Amino acid sequence: MKIMRIGAPGSERPVALLGDGRHVDLSEVLDPRTAWTEQDLDRARAALADAAPTDVAGQRVGSPIPRPGAVVCIGLNYRDHAAETGAQVPGEPVVFLKVPSTVIGPFDEVLVPRGSVKTDYEVELGVVLGRRVRYLDSAEEGLAAVAGYVVSHDVSEREFQLERGGTWDKGKNCETFNPLGPWFVTADEVPDPTSLGLRCWVDGELRQDGTTKDLVFGIGELVRYLSRFMVLEAGDVINTGTPAGVALGRPDPKPYLRAGQVVECEIDGLGRMRQTVGAA
Repeated sequence: MKIMRIGAPGSERPVALLGDGRHVDLSEVLDPRTAWTEQDLDRARAALADAAPTDVAGQRVGSPIPRPGAVVCIGLNYRDHAAETGAQVPGEPVVFLKVPSTVIGPFDEVLVPRGSVKTDYEVELGVVLGRRVRYLDSAEEGLAAVAGYVVSHDVSEREFQLERGGTWDKGKNCETFNPLGPWFVTADEVPDPTSLGLRCWVDGELRQDGTTKDLVFGIGELVRYLSRFMVLEAGDVINTGTPAGVALGRPDPKPYLRAGQVVECEIDGLGRMRQTVGAA
């Protein structure tokens, strides 16, 4: 099942995308404002059989995930990305958080922060949990807790992140720095999340072209690992890392984002998003 949310910011409603291209309004089944559990998604599947199609033409597409309680991010989780930035491949996952207010729709504007000279793009596989997890014992348990997947754009400001002292958080939490979408795709439609191609274009130039086969820490292991340090809830999102090709890893002058540019991110089977870059 593929679910998108359409409407003005703060008023989005959930809509299923059927295999024949029709859309079905799920707002009578899924709460438009809160996270969805596995049980909620089961009810939505059952409702599809009798639901009438709805017209979504011309309407804004919001984040397919109602505002998550947590966005947990994994750094340096592709060997080629670690190498291009001169970092060691980590022995344990590198973990940082994004505030939920960074999440925007897949076609909303990304804003370069005031004073920024190093705003960077990162296409990532976003993992969405369908249940509460704590102290899991195995990667199999971790994978079983995944409700589905989404394309995530983990926008970063490298000067704020790496040159301004402290942790990475200052470079990761600027407004608009986490577009999600266009769809939330349930796990049953992604039989092998370890073999998905990820791509990112800037102004039509392919900058990133990777595969989740190259993840250092797999999806189930990441959920298990994180559950040892924090309680995760249904609807929380894990950004699993980005492959090589970011501006930070390219030769000088590094092609950081500027107002007026267009960024597109795509993952096999999960859709494609597109943002115009603006100025804060």
